[in-house]
Amino acid sequence: MALVELARFYTSFEANVVRSALLADGIEAFLFDGEMNWGGLDGVVPVRLMVDDSDLEAAKIVLAEDQR
Repeated sequence: MALVELARFYTSFEANVVRSALLADGIEAFLFDGEMNWGGLDGVVPVRLMVDDSDLEAAKIVLAEDQR
């Protein structure tokens, strides 16, 4: 299992919404640096959404659908 970055978000809320969509489609996803994005500092350190490299293409489709 090798994790790769799917996307970056400048708010933890947005990152969690997309992560939830991935999980609902059966794609395991992880948030990195969420603890660095808090207390009025949104955007200083982006939250990275990571998925397994074998799930990357499917996750991109979910991400594209979520952005419509």
